[in-house]
Amino acid sequence: MIAALRSFCRSWGGTYLAQVLSGRFRFPMPSAGEGPVHFMILVANHFEPISNGWAHREASQALRRWCSGIESLGFKDGDGHPFKHTYFFPAEQYHPSFLEPLAAHCAAGFGEVEVHLHHGIDGPDTPASLERTLHGFVDQLVAHGCLARETRTDRIGYSFAHGNWALANSAAGALCGVDNEMEILARTGCYMDCTLPSAPDRAQVAVINSIYQCGRPLTERAPHRRSRPLRVGDTAPTLPILLQGPLLLDWGRRMGRVPMPRLENGDLSAEAPPSAKRFRLWASTNVQVQGAPTWVFIKLHAHGLIQRHRESLLGDPMQRFLEELLSAYNDGVHHQVHFVTAREAANMIFAAVDKRTGDPGRYRDYRYVPLGAG
Repeated sequence: MIAALRSFCRSWGGTYLAQVLSGRFRFPMPSAGEGPVHFMILVANHFEPISNGWAHREASQALRRWCSGIESLGFKDGDGHPFKHTYFFPAEQYHPSFLEPLAAHCAAGFGEVEVHLHHGIDGPDTPASLERTLHGFVDQLVAHGCLARETRTDRIGYSFAHGNWALANSAAGALCGVDNEMEILARTGCYMDCTLPSAPDRAQVAVINSIYQCGRPLTERAPHRRSRPLRVGDTAPTLPILLQGPLLLDWGRRMGRVPMPRLENGDLSAEAPPSAKRFRLWASTNVQVQGAPTWVFIKLHAHGLIQRHRESLLGDPMQRFLEELLSAYNDGVHHQVHFVTAREAANMIFAAVDKRTGDPGRYRDYRYVPLGAG
């Protein structure tokens, strides 16, 4: 709680209060004749096999159990797509025996693999080393049939989540070391970052509940601390764009008659299992491309292979959440649910920028398509 309060006061509290005063936090409902509000639900899973002190064999077995658990949930969205995760796999933990079953799981429709990286741990990384690492890992993922290609250029593209939240050296110089990381990400094919929010971590920026472009030159440290929100009609957005998950205070807990707010940052964990109540909070942040109010993006995050989180992510809490979600918010008249990967969410965002309207499910492959797709 103390860390959350420090983060609130130091970085994002002013923005949050301004959003409260503007009336931002309202559960989205369609206007007359507007059609349903569409909820794009993306789970950014920081998928780290070597995260419990496991030996390689134990980690491989846990990964296979995870894939089986997701596949057995059995829930589908309004488009008929199964509940899925985006597996941000750490470059430093790469091994073919991890990627082979994970790629097969994703090829069956249960998710996609993207780029995750912890670096600068023992000392600051360098731009040259970072670029070599990204190029090498992208090549490894492509060899497994992962990632995407941009339809107009055939260039390989990827989405990114920074390990330890320290995107573009934003954690006071720790756990990264590369000021121009955003420039290197853009140069190596990254079209979207999914790191934020990071609160209560010190890497949290003042920009919250947004889809945006960096507001400072990509060569600078933490250029995403300033923003240029994505809007319908924008031309040639600066890549990578940033898709943030929800960040707000939950005022529902009380001690006697006194409200006791707690941090809501979209984390799915043993301490914070999914629920219908939390969904209403997530949706109330109205993360969207400006000018496209009926397309609401809800980016959650999890550490799926940490053993203590397994029940929340695969057991009864997730089962109840998905049942309630699809029962209450997937009638196709007032609301519709879309389970999406990072790539699919990015495609929908780019479609909104290009003034596409209606059902966002039509734009899952709008600009970036899976490798091997026509």
